[in-house]
Amino acid sequence: MTERPHLAVIGAGPAGLAATLAAAAHGLRVTLVDSAVEAGGQFYRQPAAELRARRPQALHHQWRVWERLRDDLRGHLRAGTVRHLTDHHVWFVERRSADFVVHALLGPEQEDPATVRADAVLLATGGYEQVLPFPGWTLPGVVTAGGAQAMLKGSLVVPGRAAVVAGTGPLLLPVATALAAAGVDVAALVESAAPRAFVRHLRPLVSQPGKLAEAALYAAQLARRRVHPLFRHTVVEAHGTERLEAVTVAALDAEGRVRPGTGRRIACDTLAVSHGMLSHTDLAESLGCRLDGQAVHVDDEQRTDVPGVWAAGEATGIGGSALALVEGRIAGRSAAARLTGTEPDRAEWATALKSRTRLREFAAALDGVYRPPAHWSEQVTDETVVCRCEEVTAGAVRAAVEDLGAGDPRTVKLLTRAGMGWCQGRICAPAVAGLAGCRPSASRRPFARPVPLGVLARESDHPTEEGPS
Repeated sequence: MTERPHLAVIGAGPAGLAATLAAAAHGLRVTLVDSAVEAGGQFYRQPAAELRARRPQALHHQWRVWERLRDDLRGHLRAGTVRHLTDHHVWFVERRSADFVVHALLGPEQEDPATVRADAVLLATGGYEQVLPFPGWTLPGVVTAGGAQAMLKGSLVVPGRAAVVAGTGPLLLPVATALAAAGVDVAALVESAAPRAFVRHLRPLVSQPGKLAEAALYAAQLARRRVHPLFRHTVVEAHGTERLEAVTVAALDAEGRVRPGTGRRIACDTLAVSHGMLSHTDLAESLGCRLDGQAVHVDDEQRTDVPGVWAAGEATGIGGSALALVEGRIAGRSAAARLTGTEPDRAEWATALKSRTRLREFAAALDGVYRPPAHWSEQVTDETVVCRCEEVTAGAVRAAVEDLGAGDPRTVKLLTRAGMGWCQGRICAPAVAGLAGCRPSASRRPFARPVPLGVLARESDHPTEEGPS
């Protein structure tokens, strides 16, 4: 009897879970590879078992969806159709003539190698937060909005006693609500988008009444705690010596510039800030997959232009958990059909295709609403560090542009070392590009994360978990 084809799914968030379950249900062996110790990704992040949380569902608004995914995954694990490799940090996917090899580092120390061989790969690598610099943003007490949420969901702790939640994007509302519900004094919710921006995108927004109701619920919960959003405002500076003590916020004009004389100082010990999300595309880029802007390009079946590679979720464009689930199901079914030599039955997922179209339109509308202030860089002083790994200041970037004629991110990187540190420009690239007056460009990196030299030296002798290399 011929063994069933094997699919490796990288990432156990909504997209990865949906893809794994769909592929396994339609005849594939699936290995689900993830860096966390539990499935769920960032969206369904769970408290550590040792914390014995009595009501973890209080931190989630889609708990029943998570329960169904979790229970279905457990069923496939018991049946042996799915393997779940936890604490596996994937740093490279190697494409061979007949298969793929997924290379990972094991455990929190990430020093020991592991590999998985599969007939095809599905990338559900998610996204990460973008934070644009401002004076004082490196002070202790300044965290990303998602980081504050992760602390609460995963560790049941709060980052401080008095918080300002600021930036732009739909993440700010749930983060401010969760912090307030956990007992944090949310001193202000600062959103740079203007209310009239929602009116300009009304049609696709009203197509998802459930999401609008969810946002209204968050707003109502904050209003009961007397937290009212400051629309068309931004943080211009964080203050403190040893750690954060206060922030200054100011109003923005119609062009996205700070209005003189509108600044006010707000005392706080925590600033949770976010300027939107970016797609994780490192593995896709190293495989040679085409990008659409900053996201992985896929067709109607979630296939990339590299044969044997599918992608779903935030890696193909930031769109939220509902879109990630739909894309994951489509990708899993497509992979199952293609790897077993059959043509996918589009009628099976006709409803999913329609839902995906509407959700993508909704995501595009949100992207049009939530944009960082157009002139954010004007508030960044020359002394402000923009690349934290290499401690490159905004002044150094501006000097490279003005005095040395650098006009693109790569030249700035070579002249200033911005983006050459631990994160390899993943965090600072948008800021450096903005200060240089150019668009961020995709930078293909050989590895998705730092790898010990000893691992590289041993890699050729290391057996795969699916058999010898």
